[in-house]
Amino acid sequence: MEFLVLLTAYAGIALLAAIIVNVISQLLFHDKTKPPVVFHWIPFLGSTITYGLDPYAFLFSCKEKYGDIFTFILLGQKTTVYLGIAGNEFILNGKLKDVNAEEVYSQLTTPVFGSDVVYDCPNSKLMEQKKFVKFGLTQSALESHVRLIENEVLDYIKTSPHFRGSSGTTDISAAMAEITIFTAARALQGEEVRSKLTAEFADLYHDLDKGFRPINFMLPWAPLPHNRKRDAAHARMRAIYMDIINQRRENGATKTSDMISNLMQCSYKDGTPLPDKEIAHMMITLLMAGQHTSSSASSWIMLRLASQPEITEALYQEQVENLGTPFKPLEYSDLARLPLHQNVVKETLRLHLPIHSIMRKVTNHLSVPGTSYVIPPSHILLASPGATALTEEYFPNANRWDPHRWDNRSDKEDEGGEMVDYGYGAVSKGTASPYLPFGAGRHRCIGEKFAYVNLGVIVATLVRNFKFFNPEGRKGVPKTDYSSLLSGPMKPATVVWERRESKGF
Repeated sequence: MEFLVLLTAYAGIALLAAIIVNVISQLLFHDKTKPPVVFHWIPFLGSTITYGLDPYAFLFSCKEKYGDIFTFILLGQKTTVYLGIAGNEFILNGKLKDVNAEEVYSQLTTPVFGSDVVYDCPNSKLMEQKKFVKFGLTQSALESHVRLIENEVLDYIKTSPHFRGSSGTTDISAAMAEITIFTAARALQGEEVRSKLTAEFADLYHDLDKGFRPINFMLPWAPLPHNRKRDAAHARMRAIYMDIINQRRENGATKTSDMISNLMQCSYKDGTPLPDKEIAHMMITLLMAGQHTSSSASSWIMLRLASQPEITEALYQEQVENLGTPFKPLEYSDLARLPLHQNVVKETLRLHLPIHSIMRKVTNHLSVPGTSYVIPPSHILLASPGATALTEEYFPNANRWDPHRWDNRSDKEDEGGEMVDYGYGAVSKGTASPYLPFGAGRHRCIGEKFAYVNLGVIVATLVRNFKFFNPEGRKGVPKTDYSSLLSGPMKPATVVWERRESKGF
């Protein structure tokens, strides 16, 4: 007992000494060639808790004290933030020899997605894989996706207990998570995969999704319950895809028009066919990536519409006026005739970006143009396009959800700048814009166009069928839950819905 008391006392003294040394070093010593360090008391912990509870509040608070460039301690790691358009350009369009995404994200994504894909392979290989995937994201593919997405939403609202009866209250986050996994699977992966989205598959998806918890940045290998479930879910999901691939090879059905068949016919530049294991892992990646942004964004859209029912009615009238009644099944060309629908999606992504921080590992000493700062290889760089989109400089009344702010904005104000080909086709570098919901540079999300189509069709279909309101006593929308790497609304996130008397079909 006395030993434990002494041990505790010594530990307390050691911690106090470390805190004192840490504070003195911050107050008395500062290398002017490095960005200012956010003041913190505990050496290893640094600003981890403050940043984790509300990243945007933390970043804007630091911006007021230190400017656009500063360093904070995140679980012992010196993390240098560079805010604004200039920061996005510096970090997201950094050269491969200077900044690296794989070293930051691989330990988190590889157990979820699988080996030899995304961040578990050289960047040159990833660029080839992205080129393979673009097959399912061509203009003709997007046009064919519209009817599939609409049918999935219609089937869901006819059969789901979330929308049973003529009115009710539902957990919209849960409903949108289900709708978006169905639409992403049907459009991006094909009818065969969609048919396997049973209760078992849904459980596998949720167990796999738990691998994205922030703690896995440091302890992806830890024998924690959620990691064991993650690994078991990955193995089972990979087996499901491998069975599909093997059956197709046995039956000779390798030339259908879906993503799996496309990948089965792809080869790398050196002539090596894409291995079946990598096909399975890429399909898992597509399912996860295709669902996450849409699930979060669609939940926020419905919550915003419930908080401002007049916008819901304006959306409905826009369809009546521009598409006519009785409503016909949606077509791709209809989306361009619904500008307010498009603006609702854009404004929600601006205000509720699912990924608040994008990180890169510094691999060479980096001089920051226009400053005396040199960022050493021991640092992580952090860009936050979401913070840029929340600044008054670019979006007056930035914290207000206002779809009409996009009505008179010139496309040139939000275009992404010059085009560049990183190995998977020409894309916008993107960093010239204050609106970057899908990132920028070589790692810009190639599913951007699909996300807009998916969200647009989901919103249009729901608005045709329902009115939405806030539950009694709630004003505005729920707060944001930052406990996951992919932020969404704090639960419970409920809305009141009322089925329209005439659906227009």
